Order: sequence, then structure tokens, then C-alpha cells
Amino acid sequence: MLRVATALIVAWIAAAPASAQDALLVGRWRTAAQNGVVEIHACGPALCGRIVDAAPLRRNPGQKDVRNQDASLRDRPLRGLRVLDGFTGGPATWNGGPIYDPDSGQRAPRGTLTLVGRDRLSVRGCIAPLLCRTQTWTRAD
Repeated sequence: MLRVATALIVAWIAAAPASAQDALLVGRWRTAAQNGVVEIHACGPALCGRIVDAAPLRRNPGQKDVRNQDASLRDRPLRGLRVLDGFTGGPATWNGGPIYDPDSGQRAPRGTLTLVGRDRLSVRGCIAPLLCRTQTWTRAD
């Protein structure tokens, strides 16, 4: 019985955001491109994000990651694709990476998520210290 209780507690901790501060970021965010929606969620001790909706998916629910620079990954579906990985920090700024942009097929090894007010998120991906791109996402839920 003790093992079952311990397993349940471990599962509950793993499913919860890494901290109460991370809960500010958890949820659905509307992207700047393709009228997409990315769901940010806890993944272990960090935050990750996956595509849950986008204009191409409304036209073709089985849309694949056809622009990926790695040809071996072009057959994976866009829906559910992880585009943010390993972000930690808070309360206003989280750092991590990689960040993947399915519109260009490019992967930035590191990035920054900055909460700008309750309903706006600045998403910055960098492939080198001075080669960065920033988008502003708005809360979708």
C-alpha cells in the first residue's frame, strides 16, 4: 500500500507545474504565425509546448512537418508536435530550448519566454547570441 501511495504522489508531482510561478505560463497560447495554438504544459521539472491547432491543420488534420530541415522528420504530424522544450525559471522569464518553428523548419537551440502582462508572451529563439527572432503570443484560453 505504501508503494502505491508513493507512486501516486510521484505521479502527481510530475504532472504539476514545476512551481506555482510556472502555472502563470501553463495553458494555451495563440501564435503570431498561421493562427496557431501552442499548449504549454509541465514536462518533468520544466515546461514544454506542443501544437494543438493551426490554420493548416484545419484544412488538413493530418498535416505533416514537411518544412523540417531534417528530411527524416518530415513525416511526423504537426498536431501534438513539441515546439518548446525544457524551459525553467520564472516568475516573468523562463529559459530553455530548443524552440522549433514548423513554418520555417528551423530549430533554435535556446530560447526565452517572457510573460508580458497576464495575456501576452514574448517568445524568443536564438541560433547564436546575436541571431534571434521574437514573436508575441496571446493567451488563447
